[in-house]
Amino acid sequence: MPRMKRTVKDSVFTYLFQDPQYTLQLYKSLHAEDDSVEEKDIEVITLTNVLVDDIYNDLGFLVKDRLIVLVEAQSTFSRNIAYRMLLYMTATFNAYADREKMDSHSHKELHFPHAELYVIYTGEGEVPAVCRFSDLCEKGKDEEDVDVETRVHVLRGDAADKNDIVRQYVRFCKIADEERRKGGPTVETVKRIIDRCIEEGVLPIFLASRRREVEDMMVVLFDEKKVREIHEYNVRKDALEEGVEKGRAEGMKKGRAEEREKGISAMVATLKRLALAKNTVVQELIRNFQLSPQVAEAKVEQYWN
Repeated sequence: MPRMKRTVKDSVFTYLFQDPQYTLQLYKSLHAEDDSVEEKDIEVITLTNVLVDDIYNDLGFLVKDRLIVLVEAQSTFSRNIAYRMLLYMTATFNAYADREKMDSHSHKELHFPHAELYVIYTGEGEVPAVCRFSDLCEKGKDEEDVDVETRVHVLRGDAADKNDIVRQYVRFCKIADEERRKGGPTVETVKRIIDRCIEEGVLPIFLASRRREVEDMMVVLFDEKKVREIHEYNVRKDALEEGVEKGRAEGMKKGRAEEREKGISAMVATLKRLALAKNTVVQELIRNFQLSPQVAEAKVEQYWN
């Protein structure tokens, strides 16, 4: 049975903004003060398969050969987006230089368009309005001295105008999340998402006029991302089992207290490397070493660092 793509929101984002009319709406959402730009002034320059095979950005467009805008859609937030955007920006400028046949070894000074970087955040919780690459770097002697900087603006889709394209896209994502939680990743859920969006005036023209394409995009028989998630799950599961067995072998051997303590320590260290939360590690200690919750919590704190 066909299933709903887990990457549905990213796919719709890419499909939506590769259309010049919606790219223009996005530009006007970012620069409401500029009424001089038309569809013909915008060129989509989204990167595909740059740097390494699986790194590409969600959207890039050039405005009148004077402004490059890079936009990412994120449902989970990490300040590391500033680093990724730095990679996308570098690759985009490199592609621009190649296209314009710029010679970086020439004595003639090169001139590039201005660049603006944005993340459209569709998740929950508080996030900063701006992320900076310098926040990820060690500080020099003079903390005001920053040699490399990338500033990423975080958009939440909270514009007052209900027709604002960013607000509509974020609302689409919220509806998709709500319906998927209720009905699961099914074909019927996909149809309900589109129906509900059209009824609520969320991207109504786009979804109504391209319903078949959007449905085909959202529903797949074979989802590469799902396969990758299953692979990662099994790698993690195998490593977890290895850590549990190591802990048991060391900790339960002959019932000696010293070996038992080594096993507890080894399990905590192994599960920490797997990035499990402390409360999960506590439960594993309780289950594998028959510790009380209080003792298990104390052991996790003792061996965590």
